[in-house]
Amino acid sequence: MRPVRPPPDGNDLDRGPGVGPTDALSLRVSVATLVRVVFGAAPDGTTLVALERTATVRRGRRRGEVTVVAKPFGGGATLTDPAALREAIGDFRFDSDRSRREQDFRLQVRPEAWERVKRICLDHLRPGEQSILDPSPHRELAEELLDSVGLAIRPEHYRLTPLGMRVLDAPRPSTSVRAPGRPTVRVYYVFEARWQASSIVRAMVKSSRETSDRDLSLSALRHAEEGGRGRANGVLVLGLDALRAAVLSTPEGDRGASLTLDGHRLAGNVPIILDDVELPGYRSYGPPTV
Repeated sequence: MRPVRPPPDGNDLDRGPGVGPTDALSLRVSVATLVRVVFGAAPDGTTLVALERTATVRRGRRRGEVTVVAKPFGGGATLTDPAALREAIGDFRFDSDRSRREQDFRLQVRPEAWERVKRICLDHLRPGEQSILDPSPHRELAEELLDSVGLAIRPEHYRLTPLGMRVLDAPRPSTSVRAPGRPTVRVYYVFEARWQASSIVRAMVKSSRETSDRDLSLSALRHAEEGGRGRANGVLVLGLDALRAAVLSTPEGDRGASLTLDGHRLAGNVPIILDDVELPGYRSYGPPTV
């Protein structure tokens, strides 16, 4: 019997799309959702913004080295219909085993397919449109706040508003541990979650005030020593105007790099949630009008 030849992109016929780049599938596409978590809990009425603060033990480096960084809540958009995507753009693969396992829209595609992928993402900018991908942030927000402050949240605890979409067209080397150095284009769906439940607001403010970066580092080290992934989560609460001023004071060409505010390191994607701040290389698309 003649053996069955694998498809040209290396995909598994039984298990669906494979993993990793090929000569043809050389462009990485990362589609994610970011959430600007805000509330008005300051005594002077200042709007506050909450970021997820994560401590991670760096594997393979100096013993005990931990990185602590604050970033927006959110995560990868979900690929809900791989067959429909393949019909629309042709062959693709997931960027990593984790993305494949979680069905994250972090893929390797042909460079010439990028415009079609972007068109699909724009079509899904309208809330409720979920034929190929799901950018809804509810699941990620619930998981991350449970990890950060130990409270279960539900969509009725906050009012969710779509702010639009930001797209990086020119590929940049990825800094992701899943796909380090791979040429990557990006789509970010940006939402604002304005909090209604005062108990959860109090928990976020308490986590920010009472948990230092050092506390999180020690927790991450203990987690690693116990055989875990070496991670610990908390919340960092900042004034929204202060955050915006810090980003605007940064030279425009450096706004994709990490910055420090009040002694805390902020990830390079934090400015993405500030919809009124220009970012080099990014094009903004407003939310659909009804």
